Amino acid sequence: MEHPRLRDSKKLMTNEPYPINELPDDLIVRIGGYLVHLLYVGRKDISGADWGDAFADAIKGEHLDSPVGIADVILGKMAWSMKTVKNLRPFNAQNVRLISGRCSPDYSYGITDPHADIQRTGRAVLGIWNERINIAQDSYNPVRTSILIRSNDLLSYCLFEEDNRRFRTSDYVWEVNPNGNLIGKSIDTGNICFTWQPHGSQFTIHTHVPENAIKFTVKQPPLLTKEDILKTIQFDSSWVEIFR
Repeated sequence: MEHPRLRDSKKLMTNEPYPINELPDDLIVRIGGYLVHLLYVGRKDISGADWGDAFADAIKGEHLDSPVGIADVILGKMAWSMKTVKNLRPFNAQNVRLISGRCSPDYSYGITDPHADIQRTGRAVLGIWNERINIAQDSYNPVRTSILIRSNDLLSYCLFEEDNRRFRTSDYVWEVNPNGNLIGKSIDTGNICFTWQPHGSQFTIHTHVPENAIKFTVKQPPLLTKEDILKTIQFDSSWVEIFR
C-alpha cells in the first residue's frame, strides 16, 4: 500500500531501497562479495563493525561506526542497527540473542539496588531502550535492525531484518535467574524476551528468526599470503629505514 500524503509527514518520508526483510539478490551478492573479501585477506571472524562496513558498502550508505546510539548505517533518512551473532548451524537457528547496548537504571533513574524492586528495574531498563528509539527516530525513519547469523567457518549465513520498536513496559514481568540477571518475560506467552545483567548493565533482546530469513553461502577463497601482498605492492629493502 502506498504512503498517504499528509501535510506534516514530509520530514519522515524516505525512499526505502527495498521492503523490510526483502533484500534483492543483487544486494545479497554484494554483501557476499564483501564477506569473501574479508576471508581472502585472512580474517578469522566477522565483527559487528565488519557487518556494518559490508552492509553500508552494499547499499552505498554510510557506516557511522559509533559506539553510542542505535543508528549504525544510514542512507538518506533511513537507518539500520547492525547485529551479528555466531551459530553452529545458521540455517536452523530459530532464536538469537542480540546484545543491544548498556542500560543503567542507576545512572538514568537513580536505582542503586536493582534487586530491591525488580519490576521497577525492568521497567527502567525498557524505558532507557525506548528513549534510545525516540532519539534515533528523531533523525531517521524508518529504523531497522539487520541481523546476520554467521557460521563458525564463516561460509554459511542467515540474514533478516526487523523494525526497531518501543516496548510497552506493562506487557512484561521480570524475574531473577540463577546467575542474578534479570529476565523479562511476556505476560501473554511466558517467553523470555529480555535479559539484563546488573554487572555491566548489558541489555539483551531475545529475537525470533522469521521463516522468510534469507539463507546464503559463500565460497572459501584462496588465502592472500604475506608474499602475495609484498609482491603486489612491490616491496623491497628501501621500504625499511634502520636507525642505530
